Amino acid sequence: MLAPGSTIGIMGGGQLGRMIAIAAAQLGYRCHVYAPEKDSVAAEVSHSFTSAAWTDLEALRTFAQACDVITYEFENVPVEPLLTLPAAMLAPGVNALEVAQDRYSEKRYIERLGGRPAPFAAINHDTDVEEEVRQVGVPGIMKTRRDGYDGKGQWKIQTVADATGLRIPESRLVYEGLVEFKCEFSVIMVRARDGEVRFWDSTRNRHDGGILAHCELPAPAIVGEQVEEARALAIEVARELNYVGVLTLEFFATDNGPVFNEMAPRVHNSGHWTIEGAVTSQFENHVRAICGLPLGDTSSISDTMVMDNLIGAEALDIEKHLSDPKAHLHLYGKAEAREGRKMGHITRVG
Repeated sequence: MLAPGSTIGIMGGGQLGRMIAIAAAQLGYRCHVYAPEKDSVAAEVSHSFTSAAWTDLEALRTFAQACDVITYEFENVPVEPLLTLPAAMLAPGVNALEVAQDRYSEKRYIERLGGRPAPFAAINHDTDVEEEVRQVGVPGIMKTRRDGYDGKGQWKIQTVADATGLRIPESRLVYEGLVEFKCEFSVIMVRARDGEVRFWDSTRNRHDGGILAHCELPAPAIVGEQVEEARALAIEVARELNYVGVLTLEFFATDNGPVFNEMAPRVHNSGHWTIEGAVTSQFENHVRAICGLPLGDTSSISDTMVMDNLIGAEALDIEKHLSDPKAHLHLYGKAEAREGRKMGHITRVG
């Protein structure tokens, strides 16, 4: 167990790191943020900040020497530099990052564990793209294998002809068939160092333009019917990865059961509601897990809850947001409210 006053290293400087640092401070820990950017909303609420490239091995070693445990708020941290750090310091381990960073490998991994992703195919430089698209079926989504998030790095394929002459980047692509689904939901779990696992309630999630816009409880009945199967897969993933911390798997609820979408080896946007809506938030339990503390109760404190992301300039109308006395407003401190950028969120419980 890490004693209060110990330092938690956070790889990544965004809003997830900011909320981890706030939860850590409540438990008496200091946080040291490492990120390439000069300005970091996580660093604003942390004890220390290192701004350096992911590949700066000297800066990484100095950062690690100042920390007692290191975690991530961003799953696209390059794995190779992390291999130079003591493996025991990293929670979760780099194997979770390796799985989540490549969409094709991630789907193969889930299949091996008995999960069911949407139909998919790897698109490489020597691939007959039209034939692969035809085999998987149209319409579908073409995605970069690496670095995409919030709808970035992907585009819709309506017909086989749309794939003609497609330029394949060095990082390659994956093509996924569209899934007919009733709703989207995520399974958010926390796993302690001793293997104890707890889950939060699964919300119904809605995305606009590839960006999570809205979460709500209670979720439709179909989610309740499928959540145990989805949780069983999450447990298997976490067990095999010897995972420590919060892990999220996203699913489509379909007439044929839950279809896996993607995993995130970190705290997740669809769990922001847990700050006010659960006995113990995902952020506090992530800190508890990586520091070797007992896990907190993940029960919801109300049967009804909604969480809305504030995206772009809409986040700036603070008076409007707080005109509802039940609104819990979280602004992330980002200076530029550009289109498609997550600036904050609002949670309403009850």
